[in-house]
Amino acid sequence: MTVVVVGAGIAGLACARELVGAGVPTRVLERANVVGGRLASERRGDRPVDVGAAYVTADDPSFQGRLQSWRIAGLAHPWTDTFRGQRGEAPMRWSAPGGLRSLAKDLADGLDVTLGAEVTELPEADAVVLAMPGPEALRIADLPEAREQSWSPVLTAVLTYPRRAWPDFHGAFVNDHPVLATVCDDGDRRGDLAPVLVAHSTPHYYREHPYGGEAALARAVGDLLGIADEPTAELFRWPYAQPRTGRDGYARHKNVYLCGDAFGRPRVQTAWLSGRAAARAVIEELSGRP
Repeated sequence: MTVVVVGAGIAGLACARELVGAGVPTRVLERANVVGGRLASERRGDRPVDVGAAYVTADDPSFQGRLQSWRIAGLAHPWTDTFRGQRGEAPMRWSAPGGLRSLAKDLADGLDVTLGAEVTELPEADAVVLAMPGPEALRIADLPEAREQSWSPVLTAVLTYPRRAWPDFHGAFVNDHPVLATVCDDGDRRGDLAPVLVAHSTPHYYREHPYGGEAALARAVGDLLGIADEPTAELFRWPYAQPRTGRDGYARHKNVYLCGDAFGRPRVQTAWLSGRAAARAVIEELSGRP
């Protein structure tokens, strides 16, 4: 095996696609039973709910082209450029009818991906790409760049109500709130107007509630939007949700590469660009030419 990519989030999948496109034999190992990482969508009944990343934005021409390809395929579409509480103008936010994980599944199509593969030491390969948050990479290899990364955690609550009983909105940044960071109308995001809201907590609230916490998130959302109905709530924990903005590109130590959304502004586009940049560096190293 020439290259092993550890992690099947968007960074790892973008890396693997670039390598395979250049004719480099590549295998992807993922400890979860699904691809996507924080492009996470869970099916509830007959519909998906995004429980990780809330949307995708693009200002890089190559990633804009990737989004347009997904749009043509019916996998993604423009959603909104307006959130309550946003400060200044914002780019168009894109959503996915089948959930954001469907974009990762599209990237994984045709790749050699092994799911349920827990990696605890560096695999034997000409190059290894660790496509994951630095704290998780440190379990596999002691990389200085991984130790430098700083991440914030988030609790995500999926709130399902008996009916839509709130004013129309797409999403909201809840500024200076002790519990809530953002709230998204998943029915609006999906386009089916299902009575489902997805709330993301502040890092401080996560740290104060190592177990549970969905009840307070539900109450905070009800107070924010004036909802009297009680929802059913399901909680998801993301210990490494939001990286502090870091240097662009990727990191390398000998034949080990580290990539992901910590290498630039923390967003989906950054992870995709970082994975591709790492792949191009691997190709250059293995081929001996740029």
